[in-house]
Amino acid sequence: MFDKLIEEIKKCNYCERDFGFTPAPVVWGNKNSKIVQISQAPSRIVSETLKPFTDPSGKTLKYEWYKIDDEVFYNKDNFYIAALAHCYPGKDKNGGDKNPPKCCFERWIKKELELIENDIYIIIGAKAAKVFFPQENFEDLVFKNNLYNNKLTIVLPHPSPLNKKWIKDHPDFVNIRLKEIRTIIDEVLK
Repeated sequence: MFDKLIEEIKKCNYCERDFGFTPAPVVWGNKNSKIVQISQAPSRIVSETLKPFTDPSGKTLKYEWYKIDDEVFYNKDNFYIAALAHCYPGKDKNGGDKNPPKCCFERWIKKELELIENDIYIIIGAKAAKVFFPQENFEDLVFKNNLYNNKLTIVLPHPSPLNKKWIKDHPDFVNIRLKEIRTIIDEVLK
């Protein structure tokens, strides 16, 4: 059932008309991945490589925040890497990325989350956090351990270079919270 779902996702072109280009769904991980990591949507670079977090955000996330190498991060037994949408949605009129289409979460992500037998979730970015915790304050979510599907859930700010102000304005994130998160990730990956 899981493998069939993944094959369907990889063939999806549901948003092609809306995007104005051929979507390139990005799927990474397996049914038994220990950590399910969910962000907003793949970047343009990721849509070309079809490998998540192969962009500047990924460098910050993997090497500075998690302090793990590609071998650990891209081990599909370790991380199932998803987003609110599997495809890069294109640029908005202000030069940023468009919001991911809600239909992708409803059509695919919810089904994936039901089938994966993970230990913890990591939710990346305020937009993704709003989907999973609509009533909660983003900053509060970042600085505490949360539960989703009765599993430990960590919420992170987006590691994008565009998010440097948030990081600067919240020094306890780098000085305290990231160390706690690294310890949790290390324990799960043992």
